[in-house]
Amino acid sequence: MFRAFANAFKIPDLRGKILFTLAIITVYRLGAYIPTPGVDYGVLRAVTEAGDLTGPAQLINLFSGGAFTQLSVFALGIMPYITASIIMQLLTVVIPKVDEWKKEGESGQKKINQWTRYLTVVLAMLQSTGLLIFIESGQLLGTGALPPGTSLIVDDGFALRALMILTMTAGVAFIMWLGELITQRGVGNGMSLIIFSAIVSEMPAQGNAILLNAGEIAFAITILVGLLLIIGVVFVELGQRRIPVQYAKRQVGRRTYGGTSTYIPLKVNQSGVIPIIFASSLLFIPSLLTGVIDSPGFVSFVDANLNPQDPRFVFIAVYFALTMFFAFFYTSITFNPQDVADNMKKYGGFIPGIRPGRPTAEYLDYVLTRITTAGSIYLSVLAIIPLIVLAQAQLPFPFGGAMLLIVVGVGLNTLKQIESQLLQRNYEGFLRN
Repeated sequence: MFRAFANAFKIPDLRGKILFTLAIITVYRLGAYIPTPGVDYGVLRAVTEAGDLTGPAQLINLFSGGAFTQLSVFALGIMPYITASIIMQLLTVVIPKVDEWKKEGESGQKKINQWTRYLTVVLAMLQSTGLLIFIESGQLLGTGALPPGTSLIVDDGFALRALMILTMTAGVAFIMWLGELITQRGVGNGMSLIIFSAIVSEMPAQGNAILLNAGEIAFAITILVGLLLIIGVVFVELGQRRIPVQYAKRQVGRRTYGGTSTYIPLKVNQSGVIPIIFASSLLFIPSLLTGVIDSPGFVSFVDANLNPQDPRFVFIAVYFALTMFFAFFYTSITFNPQDVADNMKKYGGFIPGIRPGRPTAEYLDYVLTRITTAGSIYLSVLAIIPLIVLAQAQLPFPFGGAMLLIVVGVGLNTLKQIESQLLQRNYEGFLRN
C-alpha cells in the first residue's frame, strides 16, 4: 500500500489532482472557523458547553465538521445539498418530467444537477432562518431557554439577521462550488470528500472525550471495536450479488452486435446511508413538538420513550424499524426491476434460465427483496450501536451509524479511483496485486 502511495505521487497528473483535492479540503476546513457576523461568541460558547446536541442538530454538526456549534459561515455544512439531492431523487417517482431527465443520460443529469443547485440555495435560506430562530431559543442545543438578558445575536435589528442568513446561504453555495471543483479537477467525488473530511475532523474530539471520561481501558476497547466494525463494514459494502446477463447476437447490415456476457451487480447495502439519515431526522420530530404542544402527558411520554439524549428500548426499537423501512423504501425508488427488465429485452439481453419481460422483472424483484432484507438488518444494527453504547455507558461512540458508513464508503470509492489511474499507467494499485 505504501508503494502505491509513492507511485501515485510519481505521476505528475495524478499528483496534481491529489494535491489540488487536499488544497480544496484545507480551504473548506479553514472556512469552518470563520465567524458569522453578529454572533456573540461568548454567549454561544457558554451555551454549547452547557448542553449537548440532539437529533438533526447533531447530524448537521457532524456533517459540518463542528462548524454548526460555532455558527461559522459554513454552519449548515453540506446538509442543504444532501437534502436537495434526496428530494430530486424522490421527485423522479412523482414528476414524470424529472424521470425523463434521468433517462436522457448525461444531458438529463446536467438538468437535474442544475435544479439541485437551485433547490440547495432555497433550502439553505430556509434552514439558516430556522437555525437562527431555534438556536437563539436554545432548543436545538439542548439547553432550554437562554439566561435572561442574554442573546446569541448582538443586535435585534432585521438587517443584521438578514446579513447572517445571506452569509450562511453564501457559505453553502461556496461549499457546493468547492465540491464541484474537486469532482472536475481533483480525485473522487467532491461532495462526498467534503463530508468525509468534516466527519474525520470530529473523530479526535470524540476520542478525547472517551479517554477523559472513561479512561484508557475504555478508550482502547473502543478503538479495537471500531477497527473490527470497519473491517465488517468494508466486507459488507463490497459484497454484491452478480446476476449473469447474456446478450443474443444481432445482425444489423454487415455488422454483428451482441453475443456478450455481463452481469447486474446488486449490492447488499443498495440504499447507502440515506435510511439512517431519514430515520434519525424523523425521530427528532417528537422532541421538537414538545416545544410547541402544551400537553404534560405528551411531553412526559416523549421524555420517557423518545428522548435522543436518553435512548431507551422504545426509542432504539423504533429507530431500528424505521431504518429497515427506509432501506426498503429508498431501494424501491433507486432500482426499478421492471425498467431493468424492459431495457434488457430492448437490447436482446436475458438472464439464463429466465424468460425476458415480466418473468425477469419478478426474478429481479425476488432477488432484490432477499438482499435488501439482509442489508436493512445490517444498516439497522449499525445505526443503533451508538445508541446502545450511549444508553449503557453514557459515552459517545464514534464508530457507528452514518459516520462509519460515510467514512468507509468514501474512502473505498476514492481509493478505487486512484487505483484505476495507477493501473492505467501499469502501476500496482491499492486493492489488488
